[in-house]
Formats: sequence, structure tokens, C-alpha cells
Amino acid sequence: MGVVFGDIGTSPLYTLNVAVKSASPDGHVMPEAVIGIVSLIFWSLIIVISIKYAILIMRADNHGEGGILALLALASPQRAKSDKWRAAFIVVGLIGATLLYGDGTITPAISVLSAIEGLKIYAPQLNHVVVPLTVLILSGLFIIQRKGTSWIGGFFGPIMLVWFIICGVLGIEGILANPDILAALSPLPAITYLSHAGSLAFVVIGGAFLAVTGGEAFYADMGHFGPLPIRVAWFAVALPTLTLNYFGQGALLLLDPTSPQVIDSPFYALAPSWALYPLIILATVATVIASQSIISGAYSMTQQAISLGFLPRMKVVHTEGREIGQVYLPFVNWALAAGTLVATIGFGSSDALAGAFGIAVSLLMVITTLMATVVALHWRFPPYIVYTVNMALLALDTLFFASTASKLLDGGWYPLLIAVVISFLMLTWRKGEQIMDVVRLEIREQIDTFLENLRKNPPVRVPGTAVVLGRLSKGIPLALSHSVKCSHVLQENLVLVAVSTTEVPRTRDEGRVVVQPIAEGITRVELRFGFMEEPNVPRELDAAMKRGVLAPFDLSAAVYYTGHETIVPTGLRAGLPRWRETIFAFMHHNAQRPGAYFKIPGRQVMEVGVEFDI
Repeated sequence: MGVVFGDIGTSPLYTLNVAVKSASPDGHVMPEAVIGIVSLIFWSLIIVISIKYAILIMRADNHGEGGILALLALASPQRAKSDKWRAAFIVVGLIGATLLYGDGTITPAISVLSAIEGLKIYAPQLNHVVVPLTVLILSGLFIIQRKGTSWIGGFFGPIMLVWFIICGVLGIEGILANPDILAALSPLPAITYLSHAGSLAFVVIGGAFLAVTGGEAFYADMGHFGPLPIRVAWFAVALPTLTLNYFGQGALLLLDPTSPQVIDSPFYALAPSWALYPLIILATVATVIASQSIISGAYSMTQQAISLGFLPRMKVVHTEGREIGQVYLPFVNWALAAGTLVATIGFGSSDALAGAFGIAVSLLMVITTLMATVVALHWRFPPYIVYTVNMALLALDTLFFASTASKLLDGGWYPLLIAVVISFLMLTWRKGEQIMDVVRLEIREQIDTFLENLRKNPPVRVPGTAVVLGRLSKGIPLALSHSVKCSHVLQENLVLVAVSTTEVPRTRDEGRVVVQPIAEGITRVELRFGFMEEPNVPRELDAAMKRGVLAPFDLSAAVYYTGHETIVPTGLRAGLPRWRETIFAFMHHNAQRPGAYFKIPGRQVMEVGVEFDI
């Protein structure tokens, strides 16, 4: 309830009033418009959420994990027919991933704003405190992130369950007041209204789309809970109560289509006056939970992107508790905070933010459908079924995207700008690291050359073990060869460790460690981690020794050699222009040091400086 359904569960706060206002630019609400829009919302929930996500997309699991990066790993590996296809998949997948960051800056802003705006129903004089109070609540939410959410995590589910029940009860009261709204259970009112709405239909579809935002969490959080609990919670609790609430709001609009209070917030208008302020408090808590869910999701996705080589290493803090998403990335937290507060202050209301909200999610849904089609074909599902079903879903996704894109100049540019900037940085980092790998291989000594130099000009051998970290499993890491050249000292036992990330969420124990003896006293070890795993080099070396695949040595006394790389942009190499090399060098300079990222005790780390011209 709390993690998966927080976003979609708070959509009734703003969806119907945005769609109805879009359908009624003159302020006159027509009954057929209300019934048509409620029908459109209901069938969007059925087709997009229930059929597409809950039944179909959740079948595309990457060893139990979901999310756009897990889907990217399924769709883009060596099964791609050419490097161009693989590169295209990567770019498309990255755009999908970065759209979640754009969504992550808008969701907290529009959710909390829409909850606090309930104050305006019976106290219009409080209108001026809505934005400052929202900023205060969001600031507090981002400030407490460093403490983790385990201490409130146990309340997430129960609070959201109460929220859904109250949404359903309010909806029932509205339906009983005017059962005519039940005509919206048929798709015909939606089809009829849209066919006669002319140019307004496009705008109305974009407003109704807000009801399905948050559906991507079904797939993204599948690895945390499994598909069955998510499906049961959706079909047994969330879908029925959301349906009741939307229908109740529609019934109220049919009863009193001229009331400004009803038009501005049909959700709050469903509640009796004595329950308004308690409902505002509950709605605020629910929207904070929805915001917390997407913030935690941004942490998790960033961690995956780092593991897959799309972002530089960042500080990852593992907070206490057993709740899902218990990691905290300071840089991501404050970047999201800045983006969210700018959106809150800059747009100023949930109505204004509605134009910025849907476009990122609708484009993400288009990308998800395209990539899921590729995965389904790879898994040998009958092509005619795959194309028939997925192309129908893609047509609907494209319609939603086109309708939300009409709001591009009204705020839709904001999340897209965030996605474009982050995509550019990700692609710059990935390309820069590919160039650096080529440079490293060019400079690295080959094994035979290194051994020959040891024989011709033997260094002073000292007792102990040197664990030398490097990205590549070929040649001698520069940190080792540079250290030997400068100090002419070498430990008796050398363990060359290369850390790689696989395109599966988690690797099995038997495939995690690959040990290759090179010469007497020199061993190469390749550690393979899944993109959902935390790379901990000492822990895995200890496990390998206990399993007998690695010769034992004293881990607590070992010296870990890592490279402290300085990059000098020259623009002489193909691949990146000099200005992008400068950006890559800046990102590389500010990346977390390998010793800290791989959980190596600081007192055992020896950093060796190496300078590269690229």
C-alpha cells in the first residue's frame, strides 16, 4: 500500500478537477462531459494499469526484478543484432530512466500542493499560506531523509489502507446521492464525449491521464514484493476504492455543476464540513508517503545506474531498518529537493503543475511498451499476439503522450529538461569511461612484460598481501605497476581484483568469483556483482577464501592499492569533443573514491596517483 500505491492512490486529489476544467474553459460544466471524463478515467485504470501493468508488463521480470533499468538489461544485451541496435536500446532505456527523475521532482510538489489546497474550500483567506506551507512540509521531508524511513515505515501500509477506505466511503456517499454517474461504467460515454468534443478532447485526455500516473511503480517495485501481492492489493483494495471515489466526485459534479468549491476540488467537496480539516491532514500524510516512495525509488534507480556504469560512483548510506528502499544518496536527495522546491514555488498550484506532470510519465509508458515488445519477442511469444496486443497498448500510450505533450509550453518542458540534462550526463559518463578503458589498456603492462621486469630488475619483496583494484581483468593495474616503478617495493603475495557488474539483478554464489592463478604469488580475481547488489570487496574475498576457491591470506593486514586518476582533457581522441571531455573530467574528479565505494577500511587503502591525457 505505502510503497507501490502511494502515487496513484493520491491522484483523486487533483485528476478529475483538472480534467473537468480542461473540458469547461468557459466554466460551464456539462453533464455529458462529467460522465464521459469519469468513464475515460475508469477505463484508463482498467486498460493501462490493470491489463497493461498488472497483468502483462509484470511478466517481464529480470530474475524477479522490475523497473526500466531491469527492462533495459533484458532488452539490450548481446542478443541485440548489432552495436547500433544495442546503442539505440541503451539511449532509449536511459531516457526512460531519467524521465523518472523528472517525475520525481513533480510528484512531491503536485501531491502535497493538492492536499494543502483543501484549505481554500472553506477558508479562502488562507490561500496565501498554501505554497509556504507546502515548501515547509517538503523541506522537512528531504531533511529527514538522511535518518532513513525505517522508523515510520511500519505506518506506511496502515495509513494508506485507511486513506483508500476513506476514499471509497466518500465515493459511495456521492454515488448514492446521484446514481446516474454509474452510466460511466460503460466505455460508450467516453467514446461519445471524445468524438464530439473537438479540439478539447486532446486536452481532456491529458487531464484524465493523471489518474494512471504512478502505474510505473507496479513494475519498478515488483522485485521488492513479487507480482502476486501487488496484483492482489490492486484488484482487491486500490482499484475498487479509487473507482468509487472518482465516481463519487463525478456524481457531485452532476448534482452541483455550478459550485466553485465543487469544481475546484470535488474530492474535498465530498466530505462533510466537519471532516474537512482531518481529511486535509490525512491527505497531506498520504501525499508525503507518495513523495517518500518516489524519492526512495530515485535512490534505488541511481544505485542501479552507478552499478551499470551510467553514473559516477556516489556516496551511498545504508540506513537502519528492514523497510524497502533503505538507502540514502545525499547528492540525489538535495538535487531532487532543489528541483521539487523550484517546481512548487515556480508553478504555485496543483493546476499549474498538472501540465508538467503527465508528459514525463506518458513518454515513459511509451518506452516501456516498446522495450517490453522486444523482450516478449525474445522470449518466443507468438509474434502475432505480441504485435497485436502491444501495438494496441502503444497506440493508447502514444495518444496519452500526444495529449500531455500539448502542455509542453505550459510546464511540460520542466521534467523533460531534467530528463535531457541527466541523459546527457549519463551518456557523457558512459562514453568517457569507454574511452578511459581504451587508454588504460594502452598504458597497462601486459602480464608477461610485468613478470619479465620482475625477473630482470627484482624489487624488494616485503611480507604481506597487496590487493590491487582495477576496472579491467586484463594486464596489470596501473596502481601496481606505477607503485613498483616509483618505490621498487612489492609484497610477496599479489591479488589483482577486477570488479564487474552483470546485467542481472543478483549473481549466484557459484558465479560471483572467478579465480585465475597467474604466477607464483600472483592471482587474478574477478568479482561479479548484480546491478542491484552492493559491491563489498573485502566481504567477497573473505567468502571466496572460506569456500576454498582463493588461497587464504590475512584480510585485516592486506594493503589495498587503488588508482587516484586525474584526467586532462585534450580533445585529441575520437569519441567526445573537448567540452564534453571537460564535463567528464569534472564528474570523474568528484566521483566517490574506489576505496570507500567498495567498502575497504580507510586505514588499509593506498592510493596511487595516475594522470591521463584524453
